[in-house]
Amino acid sequence: MSDLWSTMCGGKKKKYQAEPEVVVQKVQTVTKDPGLRAFRKLALSDDDDVKTMLNGSMLWKIKAGWRQQRLYRLESDGMTIWYQSRRKRARSKQIFSILHIESICEGRQSEGLRRNGQRFPESSCFSIAFMGRRKNLDLAAATENEARSWVQGLRKLIQRAEAMSQREKLVHWIRDYLHQADRDGDEKMTFQEVKDMLQMINIEMNDMYAYTLFKKCDRSNTDTLEDCEIEEFCTQLMHRSELEEIFFHYSGEDRVMSTEELQEFLHHQGEEVTLERAKGIIHKYELNEKAKQHDLMMLEGFMMYLLSEEGDVFNQEHKNVYQDMTQPLSHYFISSSHNTYLTNHQLVGNSSTEAYVMAFKEGCRCVELDCWEGPSGEPVIYHGHTLTSKILFKDVISTIRDNAFKNSLFPVILSLENHCGLEQQATMAYHLRNILGDMLISAPINNLESDHLPSPEALKRKILLKGKKLKERSSPEEEDGRTRVDTAPELSDLVVYCQTVEYRDQPGSACEMSSFSEDKIRRLIKEYGNTIVRYNTRQLSRIYPDGLRANSSNYSPQEMWNAGCQLVALNFQTPGYKMDLNRGRFQDNGRCGYILKPEFLRRADTSFNPEIVSNSMKILHVRVISAQQLPKLNKEKPSSIVDPFVRVEIHSVGRKREQETNYILNNGFNPLWNEELRLEVLVPELALVRFVVEDYDKTSSNDFVGQFTLPFPSLRQGYRHVHLFSKDGTSLSPATLFVHLQIKDP
Repeated sequence: MSDLWSTMCGGKKKKYQAEPEVVVQKVQTVTKDPGLRAFRKLALSDDDDVKTMLNGSMLWKIKAGWRQQRLYRLESDGMTIWYQSRRKRARSKQIFSILHIESICEGRQSEGLRRNGQRFPESSCFSIAFMGRRKNLDLAAATENEARSWVQGLRKLIQRAEAMSQREKLVHWIRDYLHQADRDGDEKMTFQEVKDMLQMINIEMNDMYAYTLFKKCDRSNTDTLEDCEIEEFCTQLMHRSELEEIFFHYSGEDRVMSTEELQEFLHHQGEEVTLERAKGIIHKYELNEKAKQHDLMMLEGFMMYLLSEEGDVFNQEHKNVYQDMTQPLSHYFISSSHNTYLTNHQLVGNSSTEAYVMAFKEGCRCVELDCWEGPSGEPVIYHGHTLTSKILFKDVISTIRDNAFKNSLFPVILSLENHCGLEQQATMAYHLRNILGDMLISAPINNLESDHLPSPEALKRKILLKGKKLKERSSPEEEDGRTRVDTAPELSDLVVYCQTVEYRDQPGSACEMSSFSEDKIRRLIKEYGNTIVRYNTRQLSRIYPDGLRANSSNYSPQEMWNAGCQLVALNFQTPGYKMDLNRGRFQDNGRCGYILKPEFLRRADTSFNPEIVSNSMKILHVRVISAQQLPKLNKEKPSSIVDPFVRVEIHSVGRKREQETNYILNNGFNPLWNEELRLEVLVPELALVRFVVEDYDKTSSNDFVGQFTLPFPSLRQGYRHVHLFSKDGTSLSPATLFVHLQIKDP
């Protein structure tokens, strides 16, 4: 490579036209062998645990009433686990990505292994928990050492995957499709195999153009692509003219960005940064060592920066707990689950302790326990009078103890739906005290009076019980005039700050709270909006789905948050845009499950009424520029290519605002829109912004492709990438939208 920086004067660049080979070479260094490169990056190339995984192991897959031995092996990319049945008639190869693994549990920690893995030594057992709603993979190795190698190796690979750049994820994604398209495994690509790969990655390319590009890269004239020729073809596919245009605008004719030019770009992004900060960005993301030495950024480094977390639409400062956590519990939105024990349908679905684990992983801080009389004096949890399966109350409490504070240290509320008699209620109280121990709040902390609820900070690592509280008796004579006792004193004694009572429009104790069906709270908000808002400044309220939702569907939580309701409970097991809103709301503040409400929802004398149109407004200008690597929806039909369009939604007080782009025909790989959208944002402090990609269909309903939802106050202006998620909240990496955002006053 020629010395591009040999002529420097006064710290300024000499103008020149950058050589295209620079970008090609930098991408090739990434694509050459991403697995080996990544192993070396974290010193994993000689790791014994990783070597065991690369060699493969016969592991038992364990399910209820079923187990089967399969060969599991780590692919050479270091990112994919390959497995195959031992039976000859079922030799289909299947894979899953390291990127989709949430965590690894040793021993029989999962419900599946506790129930079905007793024939295997605990030291040989482990579970792989996936992101989203995918079930655990319960496994057992032949030996303790082999199990330990897989557990330790997977954890190292997960750590490496978390450190990968978006560009590395993209390379892994393309490499995987190249591998699938190379059907004969000769590591060469014929034109037909290239065409197959293009369909796999969601792009329909004109045959003539595709063949021209193919021949351009076929420098050996063998009618196949191999080694660097494949890499060059991928480089051409990954080329992004829209980023190149932005880079050239700020870098000028020489096509190299100086520290000052990067600072100017960041200033236009709405970021006030020093020259030292701009220099730090160059040194973090620039791939060319010579450019780094002279504090310069090439196009590839600029792309790396925009694809990184620092180029994300979500404000990265909000990924940590940054809000005041010392205010009363009633001043926070609290992530809450309904029918937490269910994994799917509320009439015939399974109940599982794993559902609580998954809810906690999503930041949930209020879980529900439907308690019913069980055999042998042991209460059970299930959806009463239905065909849902039953789990022991004590097993659920043990699961809560073990998982409640893995993802957040702030308090957990147990919402009891109590259908047990007094004797089994006493058993419930025994299990709560015995299993939870000091975690359980059973008396007021620090002699705190009941004028105000304690704060999340004061209740860290504590569990609160929501249930009925028996009234204090001053004399035995008073017992005759009470209604029938339906709450055991042992259980009542454990209820402190979440005492359930019927709602009344008169202020009560701050420790009293009420539950409302979705229909009832809607009526109250419509008729007495400000009264409900004021109630919620001091006391907690819990909202739950209407009983007619037999399929466990959800309501939109936004209208309840608008009135300051804290515990807006949803069916976490049911994906859809309502859960998207919940994930978006609680993505803020470090995903700790507590979001400080806006000041006008915390002030006791507030005049805010969500039913009255507010003058508080911003205008959001969105230029939807492009999308990258959208997922293929119909994998069974290779010729099926998405026709994507983008919709931007604003969820706040009043009706939902939304606008959408036109659709792009047959391109899910790199569609380009460059369309301007303008949306009104009422009460910005409460608003959520949802970016949605759908596949246009003129004869039927459009198909969902991906989405990302975030609070409006967490939105960053300027050129940003929006990293898309699936229906169940799993990352669709490397799928992104590229947008430009501006927030203005009306």
